[in-house]
Amino acid sequence: MIEVSHVSRLFGTFRAVNDVSFSIPTGQIVGLLGPNGAGKSTTMRMVTGFLQPSSGTIKIDGIDITQNPVDAKRKIGYMPESAPLYSDMIVEDYLYYIARMQGVDPETRVPELCTTCGLKEVMHKNISELSRGYRQRVGLAHALMHNPEILILDEPTSGLDPNQIEDVRNLIKEIGKTRTVIISTHILGEVEMLCNRVIIISQGKVVADSPTAELRERYGHSLALQITVGGCSSTELLQALNTLQNAAGASAMTPEPIKGESQLAGAVVSVKDNEELRPALFKLIVDKGWTLYELTPQRNSLEDVFHILTTQEA
Repeated sequence: MIEVSHVSRLFGTFRAVNDVSFSIPTGQIVGLLGPNGAGKSTTMRMVTGFLQPSSGTIKIDGIDITQNPVDAKRKIGYMPESAPLYSDMIVEDYLYYIARMQGVDPETRVPELCTTCGLKEVMHKNISELSRGYRQRVGLAHALMHNPEILILDEPTSGLDPNQIEDVRNLIKEIGKTRTVIISTHILGEVEMLCNRVIIISQGKVVADSPTAELRERYGHSLALQITVGGCSSTELLQALNTLQNAAGASAMTPEPIKGESQLAGAVVSVKDNEELRPALFKLIVDKGWTLYELTPQRNSLEDVFHILTTQEA
């Protein structure tokens, strides 16, 4: 359990974090989002104990990280964006060194992490010879060495190729089954795939804290339908769509060409209060004698929500 209560952080007269509060129970994977300069990294550094808050309290399983930092930090594993590894060491030697430094039995723990983090193929390689993907895995093994209850990852897939990203994501999902995980990333699609909750920080304040799906419903635009119709002009289609009772408006779009169809029109129809519009829309097109080629629901993405919450005026 992480409890952040009314935490602020000043750098001189500049307030980087302003009265931030949230709590995260065990077993959640949480995405911590924010634009550059929003206070996100400062918040993470305070949670991990690298920075002290100017005011407020941070507790890790009830332990105040300012008053009892050693016991609190024992419960946290932290992997920064660029994992600070000793490049001149062999992977196995490095992990044994970290285990001994943290008072962990290396003969038991290192083989476990070798399997968990998929390091078997590189255990006898020099760290400087590793790809970025494997370096991230070694950094993750380092963060997990003392079997922490909380894992904090800063841009864990930054700079990885698509295959490496998929491997690291699967690893995080597996780890998240038994631990609290906080992920800071600019890849919002990654948050949607990994996180069941999102905290967004903007201008030093928490502007949203909600389950991912609920966040999209609460802050994003309403449901819209993208359609492609054959046998009519764009003007005819828009005029017809605006007669539908639950349509909030329609805008034209250029559809992809369809072989054998000389006259195509496309549109995006906004739906009032997320009402069901598809049966009436289908009936309208049939009654007009047109051909329906596409009818695709479009819901707002996390990118839409992020843009709304981090660009609005304070």
